[in-house]
Order: sequence, then structure tokens, then C-alpha cells
Amino acid sequence: MDVLPGGTATFLLLFGLFLGAFAVRSALRLGRVLRLVRHGEHVEGRCSDRRVVDRGAGMERRYATEYVFAFRTPDGLDVEFTDHAPGPFGFEVGAPIRISYDPADPVRRATVAGPGAWGPVLMPAVFATVLGLFSLGLLLGFAAMRGWG
Repeated sequence: MDVLPGGTATFLLLFGLFLGAFAVRSALRLGRVLRLVRHGEHVEGRCSDRRVVDRGAGMERRYATEYVFAFRTPDGLDVEFTDHAPGPFGFEVGAPIRISYDPADPVRRATVAGPGAWGPVLMPAVFATVLGLFSLGLLLGFAAMRGWG
């Protein structure tokens, strides 16, 4: 008894599209970060806080370390933000770091990616590549099952 109409082929299609959506999301994040690094304003900021966040009882890694960064724009606006995977060893509180931000929206568009902190570039690149390859494999499997390949 098949749970889905079409059985395995439908599963391959749906799971391939699901992983593909996450691959696209990671690729878009990578594009935003790279655009900020290349074309954004650059200021010196600091790591203002390092805290442990409880992600819930059902998570494999229940506790995660979150880094908060702070900087001041030239017009005097103080901004704090968190960024993804700042690096393999993290940062000490108070450590100086180069921050790239979008002057049109510094509160929502800022990153520490760049010299000394390539984690915000590497993580979305790895996710986009790995998930994209899995998605492609599943979709090719779907096409082969349907006789399209």
C-alpha cells in the first residue's frame, strides 16, 4: 500500500523540491552576504555578547552559542545584530571585528563576513551546494522513474 499516489516517484519529487527550496534559500543568503562584503559600508565594530541559547528539547544540539555584534553608523545610530557561524573559534566579548552593512537598512542588513570571519560565507555556501546536489539527485531519480531520462 503506497502512502502517496505514485509511490516512490512522488516521494522523490516532493523531497527533491523540498531540499531544493532550502538550497535556493541558502544561495540567496550567500548572495546577500557577498553583496554586503563587496558593496556595503565597512566599519569597525565589536562582539558585544556571547550567549548560550536553548533551542528546545527535541533538537540534536539543544544548546547553541549565539554571538551579538554591535557597531555605530557614521550618523550615530547604534546597531546590534546576530550573525550566522562567525567562525570556528568564535569571538571574545569586546573583540574588534570588521562589519559590513547596508546604509539603507543597517539594522536588518549587516554581517561580520570578511577577513577573519568567513563563517557567514562558508555555511550558506556549503548548505546551498550539498542540498542542491541532493535535490538534483532526487529529481533525476524521479525523472528516471518516470522514463524521462
